[in-house]
Amino acid sequence: MTAEKISGARAIIQALQDEGCDVIFGFPGGVVIPFYDALYDSDLRHVLVRHEQGAAHAAEGYARATGKVGVCVATSGPGATNLVTGIADAYLDSIPMVAITGQVKADLIGTDAFQEADTTGITLPIVKHSYLVTEPRELPMVIHEAFHIASTGRPGPVLIDIPVTAALAEFAYEKATTLELPGYKPTMRGHTKQLRAAAKAITESQRPVLYVGGGVISSGAAEEVFELATRLQIPVTTTLMAMGAFPETHALSLGMLGMHGTAYANWAVHESDLLIAVGTRFDDRVTGKLSAFAPHATKIHIDIDPAEIGKNVEPRIPVVGDAKLVLRGILGELEKLELQPGLTADWLERVEKWRAAHPLKYDAKGGEIPPQYVVEQIREVTGGDCIIATDVGQHQMWACQYFKYTEPRQFISSGGLGTMGFGLPAAIGAQIGRPDKQVIDIAGDGGFQMTMQELGTAMAYEVPIVVAILNNRFLGMVRQWQELFWKGRYSYTDIAVQPDFAKIAEAYGAFGATVTARDEVADALRAAIKDPRPAVIDFQVRREESVYPMVPAGATITEMIGGAAAKRGKS
Repeated sequence: MTAEKISGARAIIQALQDEGCDVIFGFPGGVVIPFYDALYDSDLRHVLVRHEQGAAHAAEGYARATGKVGVCVATSGPGATNLVTGIADAYLDSIPMVAITGQVKADLIGTDAFQEADTTGITLPIVKHSYLVTEPRELPMVIHEAFHIASTGRPGPVLIDIPVTAALAEFAYEKATTLELPGYKPTMRGHTKQLRAAAKAITESQRPVLYVGGGVISSGAAEEVFELATRLQIPVTTTLMAMGAFPETHALSLGMLGMHGTAYANWAVHESDLLIAVGTRFDDRVTGKLSAFAPHATKIHIDIDPAEIGKNVEPRIPVVGDAKLVLRGILGELEKLELQPGLTADWLERVEKWRAAHPLKYDAKGGEIPPQYVVEQIREVTGGDCIIATDVGQHQMWACQYFKYTEPRQFISSGGLGTMGFGLPAAIGAQIGRPDKQVIDIAGDGGFQMTMQELGTAMAYEVPIVVAILNNRFLGMVRQWQELFWKGRYSYTDIAVQPDFAKIAEAYGAFGATVTARDEVADALRAAIKDPRPAVIDFQVRREESVYPMVPAGATITEMIGGAAAKRGKS
């Protein structure tokens, strides 16, 4: 029986559905009209954003909240280039995403045709893989491969660029069922010799620390981390990308480490004799001065991407493989070894002394609202049962420091690229992916203004997110650096001239509120959460508050400034 002939555009939609895709985020344009025309008769859910950057970030938010592949669509030229920031963001944070872009007619490529851009060339350094599909029959297999590549091994974005001629052409559709990628075989299970070496090093250590990165969340290895930490009583510190991979309410949690991490996490890492790095890349914001990072520690580095092993820090025991499978293997090897009970008791006592001497704290006095207080109240009002998305800047760090995350995929933020404007569209994508959870976007007034038009998207699709703006009328993190390292010369970081955010929300038909007093914070949050509409609360916080502790660029992670964190508590 001959298969029905369908257009390339319909084939794209059918292939997406074959892959289990349930929602795409996009914005139409000239060369993707065939795709959108086919979409008109489809039951595939499409979310029309207000800017293509919003589509990419919403797809990221969906992927980060669900673990599924996020999908975004844009037209050629400016549509595709507007996706670039989101694609780069997904690449640096290892987020599974498929970006589908339209392209001019195949015979016009290279002629500088209207809205032509070399999308595969532009995105080459920021994708895991890319395709330019001129043959329509290849579309089902390409989409099949793209989903596989994006979601396996070290996840990342895959670009599919499709000329309008391929979208218009008809062919007999056949579902892609096989997968032939001979050059793509990620190593999943760690080498047995390395697993044994890691287990032996763990049993011999007296001052171990688990240093956990986003790879633990990608691989679903939180359970294994918890088992390893609690079985052997090993303190756990996480990167920004791994918030919630280990419950921060647990006694073994040290919170986040690095530039704005807790002082006790940084001291513990510095004084450790064994650093077990899992699914992390030794980012500069974590390590500070590389040559002085964890100087006394034997280093175990577990990562599925062999390119990360030894890139920044040379480990004594490298293990290439999936974090979940490797940790499960190490736990199995540990069962064969004789463990000495109470081996880390003295170490834990020492860590607790650092925790007591250097707690996270802020000045709660005065009439202005401390921004940290708003974050604490968000946790108090929600009981911690929500997903937090953020923009990038001071508010992002306060959201890391003062919320206390207890489960994976509870914290959604831009890490490696540090993208302002990420929070609102990412929150929309997260809420669409997880309608069972309340999603709250902790935003800065600077970042919010970069993508605030996506309130229109939230309203159009009745997405009940709450945006909590910590409004200090500054580009706060840059202002902080100017204060500390540039003699207080606030060059173009004062953004006190700004709109009434509550009225903007109301203009879209959303809930809007302005809060200027501390005793109004909790009530405003409750009212926003109770309202079925999207909500924006403008919390007008203390203007020149800074994030502490802070490790200056190029310093060691023990050279913290800000309050008691600057002083070493000898124990």
